[in-house]
Amino acid sequence: MSNSLQDKVVIVTGAGSGMGKAMVEEFTAAGARVAALDINEIKAKEVVAALATPERATAIAVDVASEASVSAAVAQVIHWGDRVDVLCNNAGIIDSFRPAHEISIDEWDRNLAVNLTGPFLMSRAVIPDMLSRSRGNIINTASTASFSAAGGGTAYTAAKHGVLGLTRQLTFDYGKLGIRVNAICPGATRTGLTMPEDGSDTLPDSDAEIMRTPAQRWGEPIDIARLALFLASDESDFIHGASVVIDGGWLTAARNPY
Repeated sequence: MSNSLQDKVVIVTGAGSGMGKAMVEEFTAAGARVAALDINEIKAKEVVAALATPERATAIAVDVASEASVSAAVAQVIHWGDRVDVLCNNAGIIDSFRPAHEISIDEWDRNLAVNLTGPFLMSRAVIPDMLSRSRGNIINTASTASFSAAGGGTAYTAAKHGVLGLTRQLTFDYGKLGIRVNAICPGATRTGLTMPEDGSDTLPDSDAEIMRTPAQRWGEPIDIARLALFLASDESDFIHGASVVIDGGWLTAARNPY
C-alpha cells in the first residue's frame, strides 16, 4: 500500500468491535486520521486508546439510525479533522434468522434502520463536504446475504440487498462528481455479529458448512479491514460501484449454505 492514505480523514462506523475495530487499526497504521464512531462510545474509546498511535484517532458516539445523531457526529468529525475523505459504513446488526411470519415489526424496523437507513444517513451527511472538494470515497459493508437467501433472516437479507442498491445509485449520482462508492460483501466472519442477541436457537450450524467452502475457515476482521484499506486507496481508483465479495468461496460453492 502506498502513502495515498497518509493524513486522510476516515470515518468508521461500528468501530467499537469486530470489523470496525480492525478497520480503525489498519487505517491508522496506514497513516490516516480516523474517527471511530460507535453507538457504544466507551467501546470506541477503548479501541482508540489501544492503538499504537492513539493521537491519530478520536472516538465519537453515534446512532446511525438517528438523523440528528448522525448530523451531530459528522459535524464533530469535520470540526476535528476539517473534512471527510473516506466513510466506511460498517455499523450493522443481525436478525434472529426467522422467516417473515415469525419476525416482529420491531425487529424488521430496527434491522432496516441500522443496516440500510444508517448507511444512507451517514452518506447523505458527508457527501456535501466531499462535493465541495470534488473528491471522496464511501465504502459500504454489505454481505453475501446481499446476493442470496439463508445468510440471515427476512429483515437482514432485505436490508443487505438494499445496501447494494444504495451503493449503485450513489455511484450513478456522484461518481462523475469525484466520489467513489463501493461495497464490501463479507461472508461468515468471526465477530460478535455472527451470533444474534436473540433467537440463537434459530441460528444455523455455520462451522460445519464453512468447512465445506474452498477456504475452509472463518473470515477474520483483519481480512475485511485490508479490503477496506485497498478500496479507500488510490490503487483502487478505477473501481466504482463494485460489490466485492470476500467470503472464502462461500457463494462460489453455489449451495444453500444451511
